[in-house]
Amino acid sequence: MAVIERVDLLMLDLPPKVVRTDAIQSFVSQETPIVRITTDDGAVGTGGPAVMALLAHTLAPRLIGRDAGMVEQIWRDLYFATHATTVGAITSLALAAIDTALWDLRCRHAGQPLHQLAGGAQASVPLYTTEGGWLHIAQEALIEDALHAQAACLGGAKIKVGRPIAEDVARLEAVRAEVGPDFALMVDANQAFTVDDALRRAVAYAPLGLAWFEEPLPADDVAGHCALAQTGRIPVAVGESLYGLAHFRDYLARGACHVVQVDAARIGGITPWLKVAHLAEAFNLPVAPHFLMELHVALAAAVPNGRWVEHIPQLDAITTQAMRIEAGRAIPNPAPGLGIDWDWERIRSLTVPGSATIVTG
Repeated sequence: MAVIERVDLLMLDLPPKVVRTDAIQSFVSQETPIVRITTDDGAVGTGGPAVMALLAHTLAPRLIGRDAGMVEQIWRDLYFATHATTVGAITSLALAAIDTALWDLRCRHAGQPLHQLAGGAQASVPLYTTEGGWLHIAQEALIEDALHAQAACLGGAKIKVGRPIAEDVARLEAVRAEVGPDFALMVDANQAFTVDDALRRAVAYAPLGLAWFEEPLPADDVAGHCALAQTGRIPVAVGESLYGLAHFRDYLARGACHVVQVDAARIGGITPWLKVAHLAEAFNLPVAPHFLMELHVALAAAVPNGRWVEHIPQLDAITTQAMRIEAGRAIPNPAPGLGIDWDWERIRSLTVPGSATIVTG
């Protein structure tokens, strides 16, 4: 395999296309660092997002001279180099940027797309929409968005919860009445509730036939999720706020969730993402990855238990080709690599001044 010679780091500022408000926060911008790894044969692999300081001063210098094909070895060495801060968001995000770039290189050298090289389990994965379900959106607009998604053959829609219980139920009932019983509805609390509140809400939401109740409690409350999951009223979904394989092991071993929403950026990259997905498969649980649909379409298609891809565009502004959708299903890109067609001219225009860093031997 080729030897790593150079690492380029860029920080982008990507404002969301729509206002995003949930039960605990609003989003006005998404800082999105990009990592490009160049090997001595001229190949380039691209990955992101990440944390710039950790990448520039600790991780990127450790890549120079390494065999780019030793992805697992590199991941474990970098993980150990940051053991004082693991397991947490900063380290996992930085590891993910490098790991995705290495997988991009691996796929390009093999001449295969990610979804095949990583497993090749499915040709497509169903989509559900999130962008029209934010907490501030009026009930009529929730209905309109869900009907639009249904008309486009998407399989479901996710709606944020966190208003008073009666208001949440009224909004959900209104949407369910319009889309019918076969269209999947998911709810997302973004870790907003206490156990007693979540239990009451599960009772209130249950008659609506929801696909899952996402992040009902703080992510570190495994016991609370276990109590909620074991009521059996609504499937419990977690994963976007878990940052290590051992975290998922604890949830699955204790029966604390039913849907695994592992996020490649937050778990530390493709290498640990695949481990979590296969762990979920061993427990006969589906994977419905959080966010980053442009990358997750390939990963969800790589594993047999990839159930959903979340349609929430974020990279359109910096790609030349949108994710392919047919009959409401996400189709992974057949070209070698991650399957993301980067628009480098646009990326350069959105790069935060002074953020570009080059690491070489």
